[in-house]
Amino acid sequence: MNKVEIKGSLGKSIILTGEKLDNVNKYLPDTDTFIITDENIKAHYISRFPNYPLYTIKPGEKSKTLHKAADIYKWLLNNEADRSSYILGIGGGVVCDLAGFVASTYMRGVNFGFVATSLIAQVDASIGGKNGVNLDGFKNIIGVFNQPQFVLCDHNMLKTLPEDEYINGFSEIVKHALISDAEKFSYIEENIKGLQSADSSVLEFLVNRSVNIKVEIVNADEKEKNLRKKLNLGHTWGHAVEKVAGISHGKAVSIGLAFAAKLSLKKGLLSESEYTRIINLLKKLSLPVSTNFDKKLIFDAILKDKKKTSGSIDFVLMKGIGNAIIERISLQELKNA
Repeated sequence: MNKVEIKGSLGKSIILTGEKLDNVNKYLPDTDTFIITDENIKAHYISRFPNYPLYTIKPGEKSKTLHKAADIYKWLLNNEADRSSYILGIGGGVVCDLAGFVASTYMRGVNFGFVATSLIAQVDASIGGKNGVNLDGFKNIIGVFNQPQFVLCDHNMLKTLPEDEYINGFSEIVKHALISDAEKFSYIEENIKGLQSADSSVLEFLVNRSVNIKVEIVNADEKEKNLRKKLNLGHTWGHAVEKVAGISHGKAVSIGLAFAAKLSLKKGLLSESEYTRIINLLKKLSLPVSTNFDKKLIFDAILKDKKKTSGSIDFVLMKGIGNAIIERISLQELKNA
């Protein structure tokens, strides 16, 4: 088991990779606990859940709304949850985002923790203290920064992920390598089959490296004032594609990474050979690098991106593989690209 710590402004968050779901009680406080999960996770793992009240949502981004949060608030009230209660989210990125948001806002905030069950959640979504819900399909427009007390990542739970959902996590693993780990990027290139087959040693290495990269960045910039913006690599265009095309988050981020790589190439930051390596790796991992959807609609969705400021946006580019930079570019330049 690997254990790393985020030292947040509101307390520390311990990330436990390789820990078992069956041991989650070791990390729960001696108080009333309420579990939030989704239908898929419940179907596979309900027999291994701690014996606490359970709220189940439908899988997918459509459940990550203020309306669903309000339903959970009512459920908590009806079950006499108070400010000393604890919320445990067991699920992927949607469950963790929603559970963290509910916990951070119910009665002005109660403590919470996560069991991350998807690859995206284990390497990215559950870590770092961003909790939020969508508004009219626009990603995470309403949210807070608040750290879970722990994030438990049981790699064995990835075995029950649908193949498509497992592949979705590859884009976030590649993203972390592109941000600050050229060695990891080369490792992925050399171990594609191992990652695709969920080889335990390959998976453990890549999940731990991703977690360590994100934890290091969050510890340096918890509230995304500067450095943490690098973690948005691929997400500005990717979130817009996700909204317009209705495709999964991981695949949309892959398209966003390809877009950022192309723009980096045009600006002279990325060489032709580096660009080709990035595109080839994404393709070999069965991830898309383009979309046929109306680019005007995608650009219009970017206009509602929370990173936009007046007529410009902080965009993450690649100055070579393993070195992301933040550059404020005009919306007109982005539109031209």
